[in-house]
Amino acid sequence: MSEDKQNVLKGTEAQETAHKVIEKDLDIYRDTFIRYMGYSNEIGESFRPLVPKSLVAATYGMAIGYVCTDTFDKSLRLQMNGASSREVAIKGGDVFCWQMLASVAIPGLVINRITWATKSLLTRAPSPILKTVPTLVGLASIPLIIHPIDSLVDRLMDVTYRKMIR
Repeated sequence: MSEDKQNVLKGTEAQETAHKVIEKDLDIYRDTFIRYMGYSNEIGESFRPLVPKSLVAATYGMAIGYVCTDTFDKSLRLQMNGASSREVAIKGGDVFCWQMLASVAIPGLVINRITWATKSLLTRAPSPILKTVPTLVGLASIPLIIHPIDSLVDRLMDVTYRKMIR
């Protein structure tokens, strides 16, 4: 076994190419189960037909808390590594914008419209079905929308914010 295919340091993730291993730091806020905390508002949107609006609003608070935690963590790490205040502000802005779009705004709107459309299609259904089926469809949609939205936001950030700050 070649030297560059040996174990990768703890806390990193490797992607194999034809001849070498490319190492990449593991981002716990984007590459682990913690990423789903950003989707707590989608769970709230899915349950909108069944729970009080104040509970749905609370799930948005949880998601925004996740966004702020990721922003603070990345900004603080950069600052502790000696980055300038400008670099820290640019990174913080990038993380905050990306997370707000990819974790809160776009998925919240998508799940809201999915549950609304499902409920609209079931207008003649009995009340228990009218309340539970949109919730189940919304919940089932969450895993399907994550990666397409993340990719969309990456492309959007590349042609807007990231392009402007270069």
